[in-house]
Amino acid sequence: MDIAAILRIKADAILAANAIDLQKMALENPLYDRLQLTPSRLEAIADGIHTIAALPDPCGVFMSSYQKENGLLIDKITVPLGVVGAIYEARPNVTMDIAALCLRSGNAVVLKGGSDAYATNQCMVQEMQAVLADHGLPEENICLLPPGREGMTEWLQATQYIDVIIPRGSQSLIDFVRQTATVPVIETGAGVCHTYVHRTANLAMAAAIVVNAKTQRPSVCNALDTILADKEIADDFLPLLIPDFLKFNVNIFADETAYTILTAAGYPHIQKAAPEDFGREYLSQQCSIKIVAEVEAALEHIALYSSKHSEAIVCESPEVAEYFLRTVDGAAVYHNASTRFTDGAEFGLGAEVGISTQKLHARGPFALEKLVCEKWIIRGDGQIRK
Repeated sequence: MDIAAILRIKADAILAANAIDLQKMALENPLYDRLQLTPSRLEAIADGIHTIAALPDPCGVFMSSYQKENGLLIDKITVPLGVVGAIYEARPNVTMDIAALCLRSGNAVVLKGGSDAYATNQCMVQEMQAVLADHGLPEENICLLPPGREGMTEWLQATQYIDVIIPRGSQSLIDFVRQTATVPVIETGAGVCHTYVHRTANLAMAAAIVVNAKTQRPSVCNALDTILADKEIADDFLPLLIPDFLKFNVNIFADETAYTILTAAGYPHIQKAAPEDFGREYLSQQCSIKIVAEVEAALEHIALYSSKHSEAIVCESPEVAEYFLRTVDGAAVYHNASTRFTDGAEFGLGAEVGISTQKLHARGPFALEKLVCEKWIIRGDGQIRK
């Protein structure tokens, strides 16, 4: 709770440090929004930390307990991972979120944020270390490494000191960590998120969902990147996007059919899509549009281009919805809702280390309950194996 409190008590100092970082970044940079802190964003981070503090302790939980015929009592309990290394880019909120999650789960954490946010991160970590000292805890439970690539390889291969590395950021960062590290890596993937508007969709609802998923905060990983529209409703649906897309100057990369429909409707910010425009994580007010013939074609496109982060369908057919939800490969899949909800706080987890798109250990919002592993405890009275 005291760590949450410092976000309010030291808000002016944290925002001043953040302003130093913001001065070094161009306003039009897609990372600017991720880097920027505001009083309301600090309040939201503090609320998330309060939620984390109120969650049940994930350590020491008995997962199973049984006694063998030979008298051995075998328990399986949860224990901390140990020392967590987190590497991320221009997201100073991640500094607080990961530190709070690691402390609550009994882990130490070594943070390596990007140079863009170094002044902010340094201020936050110093304040958290002061709280640890006030409670008689080692300040080293939360460490901040210098930014930059110097020494990174040694850190990623420090198997004697680091138990797991969690990268959060661009695909290039994640790829570098995965290819370089000898410490085990839990990936939190980049988002390439799709919304498929089926022929049975309520088109007004579909337009509202698509606009929200694309424009509400485009710089984050759960924002919409590609709209898939059923060919039977494309002529009616795509023009519904125009008023709101004009407000946000959304630049569209459209396939041939979508290009024809939207140019005829007078939409100015549009160009024909190249193959590489599908499968892109835009992180800005840009998206691609493809017209598909049926749900199978939508699923095939998603399978080809998705990062397996968040996928959505808008439709009124329960059968089609359930088929899509069961078939599509994603960490979070939606029916008639915006992909912007893929978030630890929105899922009631307080915060997350990141959104895991892999299938080992954790998938989806990677939060408190996944920062532990299992330990087997066997008690006997002299048993030997024959």
